[in-house]
Amino acid sequence: MTQIALSQSLVANNLPVPSPLGSLDAYINAVHQIPVLTAENEQALARRFHADEDLDAARELVHSHLRFVVHVARGYNGYGLPLGDLIQEGNIGLMKAVKRFDPDQGVRLVSFAVHWIRAEMHEFILKNWRIVKVATTKAQRKLFFNLRRSKKRLGWMNAEEVRTVARDLNVSEREVMEMESRLSGRDIGFDAPAGEDDDRAPPSPAAYLRADGEDPSQTYEREDEEDSKLALLRQGMAGLDERSRDIVMRRWLDDGNKITLQDLADEYGVSAERIRQIEANALKKMRALFAA
Repeated sequence: MTQIALSQSLVANNLPVPSPLGSLDAYINAVHQIPVLTAENEQALARRFHADEDLDAARELVHSHLRFVVHVARGYNGYGLPLGDLIQEGNIGLMKAVKRFDPDQGVRLVSFAVHWIRAEMHEFILKNWRIVKVATTKAQRKLFFNLRRSKKRLGWMNAEEVRTVARDLNVSEREVMEMESRLSGRDIGFDAPAGEDDDRAPPSPAAYLRADGEDPSQTYEREDEEDSKLALLRQGMAGLDERSRDIVMRRWLDDGNKITLQDLADEYGVSAERIRQIEANALKKMRALFAA
């Protein structure tokens, strides 16, 4: 049984599923009209689905719990995300739960499904609550949702409250304070808001996060020119004989102190004037290459 097949079964012509992304009030009213299953009916439907892959049975199990998804979604209203989107994600979790529900475990589907419903909503909230992710590790996710609930009661947390939350959630005080900072921040657009007068609009980052460097196109042109010159330099050095290349390298390209003509003359057993002539001829060849 695939997730797609189960989803398709929920839009069968004889019992269409209302969408929470249309009229939300109509959807909530519709799902509350669907009768709640008794424990016996729930067990029978679950066995039909798992034994015979009866999609009608799976559809009834899902339909009877749509009102519970709405109830769970309302608990996450404080995150500023559309309730309809939360319900939609919760319904996906509900369908996953129905697919995995084992009627022989002796628990009601609602108790089993709540984990899957919340897991889908949590994932949706973490992906959409901020442009930058506020929680990536398992510990941060746990802290995010628990601290969010605590802040409704505590507001800005003092040192004692930080220690209490850190102890209760088994995390460090530093992690609590970091998450507190993330939750207290907000996303803003880089550019000024559209459709507002400049005098009334709040300052945007574009107004004060300004790069003082040159234009990116000028930077690219300069770096491209430098790369071209470096390639010509390497080509020119490769065209010199070994002695000329060594003299130019040690006289002009070494990072250390510039060696003198006399030092090179002593090393090669010639006069300083001869070293100067070799150097001048090598540089003349390289200048011609750059001028071409």
